Amino acid sequence: MTRTLAIANQKGGVAKTTTTASVGAALAEKDVSVLVVDLDPQGSLTFSLGHDPDQLSKSVHDVLIGAEDIADVLLDTEDDVTLLPATIDLAGAEALLLMRPGREYALKRALAEVAQDYDVIIIDCPPSLGVLTLNGLTAADQVVVPLQCETLAHRGVGQLLRTVTEVQQITNPNLEMVGAVATLFDARTTHSRDVLADVTDRYSIPVLAPPIPRTVRFAEASASGSSVMHGRKNKGATAYRELADNLWESWNGADVRTYELEVS
Repeated sequence: MTRTLAIANQKGGVAKTTTTASVGAALAEKDVSVLVVDLDPQGSLTFSLGHDPDQLSKSVHDVLIGAEDIADVLLDTEDDVTLLPATIDLAGAEALLLMRPGREYALKRALAEVAQDYDVIIIDCPPSLGVLTLNGLTAADQVVVPLQCETLAHRGVGQLLRTVTEVQQITNPNLEMVGAVATLFDARTTHSRDVLADVTDRYSIPVLAPPIPRTVRFAEASASGSSVMHGRKNKGATAYRELADNLWESWNGADVRTYELEVS
């Protein structure tokens, strides 16, 4: 059975794209067949995986509005994951979809055509709670929230959780909130731990193990057109491999491991 995971947070700069690319690449290293979906009009995931959005003639935008079959838009990447790319055209998809009945189901219908070819589908949602994010949440089995370990980073998490609840009530009753992924984590400071404790207490969502440390390797990887899994061994790649293992094991029947459990 294909597992579909949405990576969502309406706040920008919280490592949604890095998490999508890195977890996807880590799973691919385990010989898991992975499709990653770029739902952000900025095309950051597309660029990070080696494709220039400005040079693409077809994208997820064309799939969502019914102008192209999804199979004709998919691209290969150096990380051995398949990519459904995004271009700036996607910014216009919101307005076009708003006029269509069943607009929240456009991505779910498209993915159903190729889902049998993949073990895991990971959706990189845009930094908003508009129609595109609703499409991502409606198409997903589970949602994970990347969260910066910095002051005020959790502003808006409550709104996202309310949106997830509404999606569960209306378009996707089977959607499951897995928890938060702590990003830009600095284990040397009490501040990072305090932010995670506040999120856990305030919103009652678990923080998945392990936290993802702050490292310049993420920026370097994005600029090179491949995930942080390529190149020299680094702590960021190690953490994302552990996170991918955690998710994969939970999909195969184990309990998902949480950060609080490991430090207790």
